[in-house]
Amino acid sequence: MKNKKFETRAIRTQAIQSSYKEHSVPIYETSSFVFNTAEEAEAVFAEKKSGYLYSRYNNPNTDELVSKLCLLENAESGVATSSGMAAVFLSMGGILRAGDHIILSRHLFATTHLLVEQVLSKWGITHSYVKMNNPEKIVTCLLPSTRMIFVETPSNPGLEIFDLELIGKFSKQHDLYFVVDNCFATPYLQNPMKYGADFVIHSTTKFIDGQGRTIGGAILGKEKFMNDIITLSRMVGTTMAPTTGWLLSKSLETLSIRMERLCSNALSMAEYLENHPDIEWVKYPFLSSHPNYKLARKQMRLGGALVTFELKGGRPRAMKFINALKLFSITPNLGDTRTTITHPATTTHSKLSDEERTEAGITDGMMRVSVGLEHIDDLIEDLENAISYSKKD
Repeated sequence: MKNKKFETRAIRTQAIQSSYKEHSVPIYETSSFVFNTAEEAEAVFAEKKSGYLYSRYNNPNTDELVSKLCLLENAESGVATSSGMAAVFLSMGGILRAGDHIILSRHLFATTHLLVEQVLSKWGITHSYVKMNNPEKIVTCLLPSTRMIFVETPSNPGLEIFDLELIGKFSKQHDLYFVVDNCFATPYLQNPMKYGADFVIHSTTKFIDGQGRTIGGAILGKEKFMNDIITLSRMVGTTMAPTTGWLLSKSLETLSIRMERLCSNALSMAEYLENHPDIEWVKYPFLSSHPNYKLARKQMRLGGALVTFELKGGRPRAMKFINALKLFSITPNLGDTRTTITHPATTTHSKLSDEERTEAGITDGMMRVSVGLEHIDDLIEDLENAISYSKKD
C-alpha cells in the first residue's frame, strides 16, 4: 500500500479477513483472546510468535487504525490511545526522565501547558517556552539536559504556523526528539515526518472522526523510538476501545473528501470576514495576510478548517455575537461536520493566566471557528445576521 495514493491507503488498509469472509471489518469487542495450546500462549507472551493477548495491549480494530495512520503519516509504528491528551502524555512520559528538559512552542493547547507545568514538573522535568520560528531564540533555551522539542502547527487557537523543516534540522543537529501535534492539519494536509519529526500526535476526536461521536488519540513514530511509548501505554492503560478503533478507521476512509470541503468552506469564510468592516482582524493560514502564508503553502496541502477572528468591540461584543448565531454550535470541540465556535479566553484556555494568554496571542475578543460541512452561503448569512445584531445596544 505504500505506493498507493492517500485515498486508496485510507480505504484499502484493513485487518486480516476472518473465516467468515466479511467485506467490512467486524468489531472485535473482546477483553482477551484465547490460544490453542499452553505452548502457543507462552510463545505469544514471550513475543516469539505474533498474536493477540489482551485488548489493553492491542486489538484487531485498533491495529487496523494504527496501520492506516502509519501509512498516511509515513511512520513505522504507533499506538492508538483513549484521547488526544493521552497521546501527548505518552510522547513525553515515555521518553523523558527526571532531570530532562523540554523546549515547547509558546502556542500550544492549554491542557498541554498544564500537563507540562503541573505534572511533569513534579517529576523533575523542566521546560522552556520559545517562539519556534526563530532559531536564535531556540538556541538560547538549549541546555545540556534538553532532550525534546514539542510543537503544534497550526496552533490552537491562534493558527500560528511553524517551520517544520527548520525545527527538524535543529533537532537533528542537537540530537533532540522532535514531536509534532498534527491535530489541526490531519495526515491529509501535512506530514511532519517528511520534515524530520520523530513523533506525530493526533487527537482523533477531531477531524479524523469528523462527526463529534467519540474520543481518541494516536501517537506515531519511528519504530526504534516507539517501544518505550507502547510499553508505557500498556502499563498505564491509555488504551483505545475496540469499537472506537473500528469507528475511527471507518472515518479515515472519508477524511480526504471531508477535508477538501471543510477547507474550501473555511477559506470562503475567512475571505468574507477579512473584507467585513466590523472585523478587527482574521487569521487563516491560506489568507495572504497570514504572517506565515508562504510557509503554510509550502508545508500544507490546504489551509485547514479553523478560522480565528475578532470583532471590533472586544469581549462584550464577542459574547453578544456568539449568542446570536443560529447555525454555529457553541462547544469547545472542533473537527465536526457541524460548524462550532468557542471563545478561548473563557473556555479552552481559561486556566492560563492573563500573561500566558497574552504570550500565546489569545485576546479577550478572539473567537475560534471550526468550519463544518454546511453550505457556505448559509454560514455566511448566519455570520452577517449575528454581526448586525451584535451592533445593537
